[in-house]
Amino acid sequence: MSKYKETWDREHTTQFKLKLNNRTDRDILEWLDGLDNKQGSVKELIRALNGLGSERKTNMALENKFGITDSAKLANAEERWTKRRAAELFERGLLDTIEVGTYRGLAAIHAYLFQDVYDFAGKTRSVNLAKGSFRFAPVMYLDAALENVSAMPETTYEEIIAKYVEMNIAHPFREGNGRSMRIWLDTMLKKDLGVVVDWSRIDKDAYLSAMERSPVNDLEIRYLLRSALTDKVNDREVYMKGVDASYYYEGYSAYQTGQ
Repeated sequence: MSKYKETWDREHTTQFKLKLNNRTDRDILEWLDGLDNKQGSVKELIRALNGLGSERKTNMALENKFGITDSAKLANAEERWTKRRAAELFERGLLDTIEVGTYRGLAAIHAYLFQDVYDFAGKTRSVNLAKGSFRFAPVMYLDAALENVSAMPETTYEEIIAKYVEMNIAHPFREGNGRSMRIWLDTMLKKDLGVVVDWSRIDKDAYLSAMERSPVNDLEIRYLLRSALTDKVNDREVYMKGVDASYYYEGYSAYQTGQ
């Protein structure tokens, strides 16, 4: 490196050292190995994850069946198509045919909702996921975690919510976990207790805060959801408004389900 280059770097750049484990970080290493511009790609990813640089953020859309590369346009298409499928789950009686309380049943819900949008619909993720400082179940332990959650009992309200919380910690899909799992939760409540959650009665911020704390203590989310239980398990309006509320928690509100 030339003396001029060394001086320029010292005055104009900041360097960070990143260590990656050859075994536990193999997925990251393989991704980096396939990049022509490693530094540029990592900076693009950091900006996208932190909402920095709108132009860069639009280029980080997940690979999808529409070939959309703008994340805002993808979100719009995803909401429209998956809400259409969510309505079909109810109107065609498909929810009554899905295995209740297992990962296989949850995967069937996810596959149906996202079949028009992603090739990974209904498939277990192959990458590690994190939200803020919380890391969901690592890929290397994910299959075992899903088997354990599927085997958890669901005979009481408390057991069902505990199972829901553990499935959220597993977070088995690359995208669409929350929306799929809330429908999955209602199938358990309906089958075992004859009730469902009226999601339209639950405040977004209260729900997100309770779920954030649920891995440590699920008392808050149990109390919150119990206050919104209804025996109108086959009511179309309760279901459709519930889906809209569920999507609103994730920032989707452009379309109404069943309209």
